[in-house]
Amino acid sequence: MSTTGQLPKFPAPAAAGPSPRTLTTTVPKEYVHKTALSEVLLTSWQETAPDVHTVTAEWPRAHTFYSSRNQLHDPLLLIETIRQTIPLLSHLAYNVPFGHQLIWDHFTYSLDPDVLRTETAPTEIELRIACSDIKRRKDTLSALTMDVEATRNGVRLGTAVARFTSHAPAIYRRLRGEYGDAREAMARAVPLPPPVAPHRVARAHFESVMLSPTDTRNRWQLRTDTTHPVIFDHPVDHAPGMLLLEAAHQAVHAALHPMEVIPVGLSTVFSRYAELDAPCWIEATVLGRPEAGAGKMTKSGSEAGAEAVTEAAAEAVFGVADSGGEVPAGDTPPTDGSGLIDTRVTAYQNGEELFSARVTARPLASVTGGDS
Repeated sequence: MSTTGQLPKFPAPAAAGPSPRTLTTTVPKEYVHKTALSEVLLTSWQETAPDVHTVTAEWPRAHTFYSSRNQLHDPLLLIETIRQTIPLLSHLAYNVPFGHQLIWDHFTYSLDPDVLRTETAPTEIELRIACSDIKRRKDTLSALTMDVEATRNGVRLGTAVARFTSHAPAIYRRLRGEYGDAREAMARAVPLPPPVAPHRVARAHFESVMLSPTDTRNRWQLRTDTTHPVIFDHPVDHAPGMLLLEAAHQAVHAALHPMEVIPVGLSTVFSRYAELDAPCWIEATVLGRPEAGAGKMTKSGSEAGAEAVTEAAAEAVFGVADSGGEVPAGDTPPTDGSGLIDTRVTAYQNGEELFSARVTARPLASVTGGDS
């Protein structure tokens, strides 16, 4: 098959004055597992070397869900862009048949928020993706790791590492058992609980809030709205990974409120499916000083920590050489306005841990163009 995913170039319609020689379009929505064409971010794909790919994307100035705030794009746009490359590369580069289920195993990202600023035109993004640790079952892809470097107009935006598994329909049905039917699973979803105030989770509308308050400080019930047009673009049999990552980001905003922050890094492992028929609980604990390398840009997943936060920098920010203990969730950790803050976010269901994420955030006032 062809090793290019760029769509055919069509001549621009005749018109008075200068016209572009080609038209920009998105990749087919089926290749990124979306039913709404408006949610497709990817615009082209090309294999540049064995297991090395270049993917381009375009971010809208104003997304209906991953909305900009304080003239900065939502970091979830980068995550969703990378998520869309998983099915794209699976189908086009590794011949995974449609109908196979692609499941995240672990995911890590780090970005420079100064490169997230919005402008008067849509934002053009380029992803350079190196695939490794490729596993196959009977000549069909079963697992893959992607090391991603994202740039914007040649300026490095961020890096990510994503590992996912691929399951044939019959295998997935055996794996999921009674939960394998997506429409039945969505029909059994727990009633939608009330949302927290949108401003506490850096959202403008109640419909975008993924957390519901509880009687316990910094513990929320996950709001799994199966009618949400972006998160539930099509029927699924469990809470999507993007819902859990959005909830993790919102938990950080809520735990650090009223300090306004922007998430700049995350590392998580997905250990269990989040089922739709039982409440899911999200807990946040503010840890204070980041681990070495958290929230810092790295050259690749294999070079994590190459630009680590030094002890001297931590001392300048927090007034201690090693914070050691945890900061009680909801208590704003000491910062001079330019430091990074780590928060652990954990999801539980039926007494079992679903995932645990370490999220690094930066105070919004320290981001260029991000003054509130």
